[in-house]
Amino acid sequence: MNGILGVSGLSFLLVTLFTPLLIWALRTLKLTQPIRTELPPDHQAKRGTPLMAGLILLVGVAMSLQFHPAPLTVFLCSSFLLFSSIGFMDDFKKAAWQDPSGISGRMKLVLQFLFTGILLYVLFQSFSLTSEITLFHGFQLHLPVSVYIIVMLLFIVGSANAINFTDGLDGLLINVAIPTYFFFFLISDKPEVQMFSLVMIGCLLGLLLYNIYPARAFMGDTGSLAIGGSLSFLAVIEKVEILIPLLFFIYLAEQLSVILQVWYYKRTKLRLFRMTPIHYHFSLKYGWSENKIVMVFGFVSWFMALLCWVLVKYVM
Repeated sequence: MNGILGVSGLSFLLVTLFTPLLIWALRTLKLTQPIRTELPPDHQAKRGTPLMAGLILLVGVAMSLQFHPAPLTVFLCSSFLLFSSIGFMDDFKKAAWQDPSGISGRMKLVLQFLFTGILLYVLFQSFSLTSEITLFHGFQLHLPVSVYIIVMLLFIVGSANAINFTDGLDGLLINVAIPTYFFFFLISDKPEVQMFSLVMIGCLLGLLLYNIYPARAFMGDTGSLAIGGSLSFLAVIEKVEILIPLLFFIYLAEQLSVILQVWYYKRTKLRLFRMTPIHYHFSLKYGWSENKIVMVFGFVSWFMALLCWVLVKYVM
C-alpha cells in the first residue's frame, strides 16, 4: 500500500511540475479553446485558453506501466489511451481550426463503439470476464454473452460520453471524477486497479492546480473521454454494473439533461432548461458561480461514491 501511495504522490508531483511546460507549448502552438457563441459572457472570456491539457494525464499511464506492468494494468492503460486518442482528434480539430464542433459526432461514436468492442473481446478472452451482473447478496442475473456485450457496449459508450459532458466548467470533471476513482480503489482487491485508480487521482489533483477557476488550461476531450472510458471499464471489471445509476449520478444527470432538452424542444419548441448540460442551467437560472457548482457537484459525487461503497460492503 505504501508503494501505491508513493507512486500516486510521484504522479501528482510530475503533473504539477510539467503541466506549466505543456501549457506553454500549447499556447506557443496556438492550440487554444474555441468558445461556442451561445455560451454565457463569462465563458466567452475564456477564449484563447490552451486546450488538450489532458495530455498530461498520460503521466498516469506511464507511472502505472512502470511500477506495475501486469496484463490488467496494460488493459486499463489501453482503454485510457484509446479513448484519449478519440478526444485528441476532436480537440486538435477544434484548436487548430478554431472550430467548436470538432470532428463529427458520428465519427466519434464509430470509434468509441469500435474500441469498446475490441476491449470487451479482450476482457472475455484474456481476463475471464463473465456475463453475469451481480445484484445483491451474491444473487446474479445471468445474461447470454451476446446480450451482455450489447448492453455493455451501450453502457460504456453512453457513460464515456456522459462523463465527457461533465467537463464544462473549470475543475468540474476533476472534482467529480476523483471520488469515482477512489470508490474503485476502496472496493477492489486487484492491485492493478488500486494502483491505476490512485495514480489517476494523483494526476487529477496535480492538473486541478491549473484547471481550477480561473483555469489556465482545459483538459479537453483528450482527458475527459479518457477518464470516461477508463471509469466505465473499471465498473465492468469490478462487476458493479448495477450501481452505475448511483455511482455515475452526476455524469448521467448531465447527459440526461441534454437528451430531455432536445426531446422537449422538438415537441414544444420550448426549453426545459435554460441551457444544457445542466451545470449551465444552475449558472444561468440560479446565478450560481462556477466554484459553487463545482463544489456542490463534487459533494454529490463523494456522497454517491460513499453510498455505493456501503452497498458493495453490506448489500452486494
